[in-house]
Amino acid sequence: MQTDFEHNFGLDNSKKGAISGKMFGVLVVQNQQNEIGYITAVSGKLGEKNKHKKFVPPVYDMLTKDSFFLKEKETLRNISIELDRLENTAEYLKLRTLYEQETNKAADDITEKKEALKKAKIARKLKREKAFTELSTEDYETLINILSKESLDAKHYLNNVTRFWEHTLKPIKEKLLIFTNQITLLKEKRKTKSTALQIYISKQYQFLNSKKEVKNLGELFTNVSIQNIPAGTGECAAPKLLQYAFLHDLKPIAMAEFWWGKPPNKEVRKHQQFYPACQGKCKPILTHMLDGIEMDTNPLLENPAVGKKLEIVFEDDELIIIYKPNDFLSVPGIHIQDSVYSRIKQQIKGVSGPIIVHRLDMATSGLLVLAKNKNAHKIIQSQFINKTVKKRYTALLDGIITENKGIINLPLRVDLDDRPRQLVCYEHGKPAETKWEVIERKNGKTKVHFYPISGRTHQLRMHASHSLGLNTPIIGDDLYGKKSDRLYLHSDTLEFAHPITKEKMKFHKKADF
Repeated sequence: MQTDFEHNFGLDNSKKGAISGKMFGVLVVQNQQNEIGYITAVSGKLGEKNKHKKFVPPVYDMLTKDSFFLKEKETLRNISIELDRLENTAEYLKLRTLYEQETNKAADDITEKKEALKKAKIARKLKREKAFTELSTEDYETLINILSKESLDAKHYLNNVTRFWEHTLKPIKEKLLIFTNQITLLKEKRKTKSTALQIYISKQYQFLNSKKEVKNLGELFTNVSIQNIPAGTGECAAPKLLQYAFLHDLKPIAMAEFWWGKPPNKEVRKHQQFYPACQGKCKPILTHMLDGIEMDTNPLLENPAVGKKLEIVFEDDELIIIYKPNDFLSVPGIHIQDSVYSRIKQQIKGVSGPIIVHRLDMATSGLLVLAKNKNAHKIIQSQFINKTVKKRYTALLDGIITENKGIINLPLRVDLDDRPRQLVCYEHGKPAETKWEVIERKNGKTKVHFYPISGRTHQLRMHASHSLGLNTPIIGDDLYGKKSDRLYLHSDTLEFAHPITKEKMKFHKKADF
């Protein structure tokens, strides 16, 4: 049992401190004597420490006493403190407010004077035009001279107004510049030092592989600027475990990572559940570290739709309704071309245009409407955009939902560090709304109907699994729950207007679970 650190995982109400669940990893290894054992690691730090009993050390320990990182971090902290002091100085705030107020007054005054002069100019023009037809040549010339002098006086007046405000604002601006120049210099200094520190750190994180080849973060993220390398890169459990294994001539056999503790607010993480390494932070590192090691076949490169057929539920000259089995792509993927799109192109004659109007996740089964021509595609797609298409899904959830129905509103966006996983994000996420109702509770599972109002990526899966949603993942959801024989999510009902006849069309295909 660990006793060398204190950390609040959110599982014990008596624990103090900020709550934070953690990812842990276990790597089964073989030593030079062919003995099998295991090593363990934690992502990031625990109890503000990097080194713990029974856990492998970090690839680079930034927390070593008197390290360059800690010294530079302290320098940056002091710069930030000085910046905060300057930006909140009473005199600076007073001058900034005064300058803003006087600048606005100047702008308003000059605009007002310009408008008055513009009206006077129009009046002079009308006088000239009228005088041309009514006055004698001598009187007309006299008037023209008077009006010309008025025009010059007006320009001179406007110049005087402008100079007055410049003179009024100049001393305030000069006093303000004493502060703003210092603030600008400090910000530039902080930025320069921060970039230099990031470059330094990226060179310290040096990752081995089984061939003893070494690459640092800068080399591994060649297409990403140092500032855009995700925070915490290199601190995950998987790179730590492999680094320790290669340093000590241990052969990696199998590895797994699991979450321990309360889930974060944005992501879906379940206590004691296994998760793969992330894409954004770990993929470039692990691609290098695992080079030369025999791996299991990547399931993403295998076509799970082999031997499966598409069932045509309805077809006319404009559209096709098909039943898509689970584990069947809607459109061609990067590695697998076999899909609803490619099958329909091959099987149905006279099909043209984009064909695909909407999609289902590869793992989701159910009804899809396809357009046989460009015009039908445009009309049906507009119904999806305008949310006039009615959809219903059946799902089997891995737990008991006590309430009978409700509405979930959780905005979603892609996890930039771990595509295609989604995050709940109130700042940058797109609105996502789902109505739901319970159909059946049986054997510790709950069958529900989902009615998605919006159609965001992984919306139903996220709304089911996230702690702010139903907090109960769909059975077989290998991204947000646990893997099973399939994803128990099925699109069973589609209702929309025919693109030509405008007749209401409704289709239903009951889930086989």
